[in-house]
Amino acid sequence: MAFTPLNALNAFLAVARKRGFTAASAELGISPSALSQSVRQLEERLGVPLLTRTSRSVALTEAGRRLLENAGPAVDQAMEALRTAAAQPGEVTGRVRLTVPTIAVSTLIAPLLPRFLARYPKVEVDVRVEDRFVDIVAEGLDAGIRLTESIERDMVQVRLSDACRFVVVAAPSYLERRGTPETPDDLLSHDCICIRSTTTSGLYQWELERGPRSWRVPVRGPVITSDIHLLLRMAEAGVGLAYAFEPVVTEELRRGTLRVVLEPYAAWVPGLFLYFPSRAQVSPALRAFVDVAREAAPRKKREAPEGARGPASPRPPRKA
Repeated sequence: MAFTPLNALNAFLAVARKRGFTAASAELGISPSALSQSVRQLEERLGVPLLTRTSRSVALTEAGRRLLENAGPAVDQAMEALRTAAAQPGEVTGRVRLTVPTIAVSTLIAPLLPRFLARYPKVEVDVRVEDRFVDIVAEGLDAGIRLTESIERDMVQVRLSDACRFVVVAAPSYLERRGTPETPDDLLSHDCICIRSTTTSGLYQWELERGPRSWRVPVRGPVITSDIHLLLRMAEAGVGLAYAFEPVVTEELRRGTLRVVLEPYAAWVPGLFLYFPSRAQVSPALRAFVDVAREAAPRKKREAPEGARGPASPRPPRKA
């Protein structure tokens, strides 16, 4: 890679966002050695180290963090301008880069993308499905989808779903064998399919509520997973109780392979929201995506019942 300040800056941003040379080189289509050389030349030109390198990881120095925060959005805007320069008047082109949690894939993204792409066929949508905390500005993303409780307050938010619940579910075979829990404390004597946080690696405590009172139950059981699909298949097989976002288990509840238990204690959340930085210049592609998302959003909002407190903290696997 020939050294120019812009090339070197773009190389650094890729490494900083991917947290490694291998993934960044694959994204840029150059060798890791050429990428490393470009970043080193930039460091030499600036006279400060931007990255701390070890054999296993890459971390930002304070100077690197400042450069990422200050230069990242500007470079992204410049690259977007290059992609859209050849567009015809009124034609929307470019790329929309999204981070979404697993629970939003089947309920929101899968129905929304065909509608959007039919209207804007020259826009490329890059969807990263991940259930960890994501700084969309630092990682060069345009927008994300999360529960509103998980979104920083300086972000613009667009509602995509009604208020909904997190419920405890079980297969009929499990309930016949082990009985039905009647209170949150009963969960401590049941087999539960545990959720491991992809952010903290700790086990998630199931959150329940009834009126002004709330519970965080440290459940235990034979299976621990961070994957919602495995969790639901284990629940259907009768391995144990599961804690799930109700819209994700709609089909299983309809078929009767899973049943809701502890329904009076189900925790309500305001819903899923599309969000993006309020200070950023919104690209035509992102603006178009937001418009289509607004059209697809529910017209009549389903509200949480009066007195519902909502969750006390983010739930892994639904938040990044």
